Amino acid sequence: MEMLFVTLAAGLAGFVDAIVGGGGLIFVPALFATFPGAHPATMLGTNKSVSVWGTAFASWQYSRKVNLSWPRLLPGVLMALLGAFAGAWTVTQISPDFLRRLLPLILLGVLAYTLARKELGRAHQPRWSGFREMAALALVGGTLGFYDGFFGPGTGSFFVFLLVRWLGYDFLHASAGAKWLNTASNAAALLLFSLQGHVWWHMALPLALANIAGSLLGTRLALRHGAGFVRLMFIGVVSALILKTSYDAFLR
Repeated sequence: MEMLFVTLAAGLAGFVDAIVGGGGLIFVPALFATFPGAHPATMLGTNKSVSVWGTAFASWQYSRKVNLSWPRLLPGVLMALLGAFAGAWTVTQISPDFLRRLLPLILLGVLAYTLARKELGRAHQPRWSGFREMAALALVGGTLGFYDGFFGPGTGSFFVFLLVRWLGYDFLHASAGAKWLNTASNAAALLLFSLQGHVWWHMALPLALANIAGSLLGTRLALRHGAGFVRLMFIGVVSALILKTSYDAFLR
């Protein structure tokens, strides 16, 4: 019964994450609830061993249908990888607890801005091209990659928001680009957790398969229904993140 519950959670997490990020909002609490006696790092490492496959397959699916500029995106992917390594190392030196109370307020600002700007992310109008776009993607990748390694909640949704708000992408292109950036930061974190022995590999395969199945379904829906659908999912996921992070910060 425990395995069935976390497998279903992995599938739902893959579905949500493929569309707009935030799958960890579902899967991480499910792991902690199912295995309350496990080491927290092991739960986080197992989450990464599962989510990295869902984001990777979603990245592949999006790349077949959504036109992305690879020469500009790849430096951002590399910086997300390096940033996640740096963030994971930093968290061994200082505690990220100061972010717990700040995060709900940041997410609330993101939600309020998205609701106020009803046309935000509906049209794909990149603000820059060439080197400037590449530099902006590298900065986003490095900054949020560091955040993912250091703290993590909401990383996928933050990637989407910055690509929409700062680079001028629509929500569909932003979600497609965000998947590649998030795959890199997930892979870096997984490597570090693996080296420290904090991954339950015996569970990783069935959970990863469920995550991939959910991811493929979510990607298909996003591609079929377009930027407006992704925007609605983004609003829903960010709202749920605000509730979850507020509870963690102020009530737990």
